[in-house]
Amino acid sequence: MTARFYADLPLAPGLLQRLPDAVARHVQVLRLQPGGHLTLFNGRPHNGHAEGEFDAVVERMGRSSVDVSVGAFTPTARQAGRTVHLLVGMPANERMDWLVEKATELGAASVQPLMTERSVLRLKAERADKKLAHWRGVAVAACEQSGRNRVPVIHDVMTLADWFSRHPPGPSAHAARALLSLQTGTRSLAALAAAPAGELSFLSGPEGGLGPQEEAAALANGFVAVTLGPCVLRAETAPLACLAFLALLPAAAG
Repeated sequence: MTARFYADLPLAPGLLQRLPDAVARHVQVLRLQPGGHLTLFNGRPHNGHAEGEFDAVVERMGRSSVDVSVGAFTPTARQAGRTVHLLVGMPANERMDWLVEKATELGAASVQPLMTERSVLRLKAERADKKLAHWRGVAVAACEQSGRNRVPVIHDVMTLADWFSRHPPGPSAHAARALLSLQTGTRSLAALAAAPAGELSFLSGPEGGLGPQEEAAALANGFVAVTLGPCVLRAETAPLACLAFLALLPAAAG
């Protein structure tokens, strides 16, 4: 199987390009030689196609650089049937890494890390920047492995209150907003998924869930409370279960 790499470069058949340093290191680790083949993607539209990938051939292997010639473009259709934006109260330790990786594999269009009332993980300033760079790298690696050609946006960390203030409900908001909740009176996820397709923002809390005031604020900001059933799933599992369900809908409908 040809190795796939994300290259944040202009790509078009016939171009000679020097690979980004991180990609060049991976190519060298794989011991590819001039004439070796690889696949590149940059997440950008090309010739009217929303997504796709390029064949490439190694032309030169330097001590710390790799030059490739870009070959044919292959359009693909690997995005999820519904655009889902995941808003998540950050779980602690490596669980957020795992969540970003699996959310990427399952087709999330974006991930918004949130600090909420019960969040264990608190990030500020330089530490937040390092975590974001790490999570964005995790998303890139997950795209390379899974075959996705569009890297999800990993937004800067913010508080839930700040997100509400910056994204008021209204015509400019995403068409649908859902809140994962264990409270009574919630709708089933299946009922929400049966609604007309469109962009969807999904809000899920950290360990212990969102606080009562946060849930009330979400409902006031246009979110609809939904449930996955009577079992309590872990903070990193619940949003992924939703993404998996939504990703399978087109196949189920067809």
